[in-house]
Amino acid sequence: MLPFIPSKRSIELSTPAELSQFLCHAERRAYKQALFAVRDEHTALDIVQDAMIKLAEKYGDKPADELPMLFQRILQNTIRDYYRRQKVRNAWTTLFSSLAPKNEEDEFDPLESLVDDNNPSAPPLPDAELQQKQVIARIERALERLPSRQREAFLLRYWEGMDIIETAAVMGCSEGSVKTHCSRATHALATALKNTGVELP
Repeated sequence: MLPFIPSKRSIELSTPAELSQFLCHAERRAYKQALFAVRDEHTALDIVQDAMIKLAEKYGDKPADELPMLFQRILQNTIRDYYRRQKVRNAWTTLFSSLAPKNEEDEFDPLESLVDDNNPSAPPLPDAELQQKQVIARIERALERLPSRQREAFLLRYWEGMDIIETAAVMGCSEGSVKTHCSRATHALATALKNTGVELP
């Protein structure tokens, strides 16, 4: 009986040199794609670099002819992840103003009433982006001072984008407890921002 000989395609895995050559050729086109999507040079460059690293780490040994499709899939997912994070960050800057309850004792969940009317494909103007970054930096400093359970609930809901049921499962508590933790965290953060003189929309 003749020994089994693997097909030519099954052994044509990309070499480090082939992977490097592919990335060199794909980098400029990928950058243009990312730039058209996010309209910011530094962000586009970061997205492309992240996508290239993911390709090399997870699929660097795939056949060379599969690399273009894999890279495009990773690139588009990385762009979508960027916009998901941006949407969450944009929401942060509105959670502590018009959505705050009149009664400080009220429990509420801002994400349940938050309406995102912004076009996710249009980045904020430079002045608005600078203000947003300043607000987020102050929120992050205030988050460090929250009790651990309030901070955990807030980050799972408003950073990771989990719903109340998912957050309760992760935290091992009731949905009501999640709402209580989030409400108290939001009140505390709103007060902290107000004390720093931040003007929220």
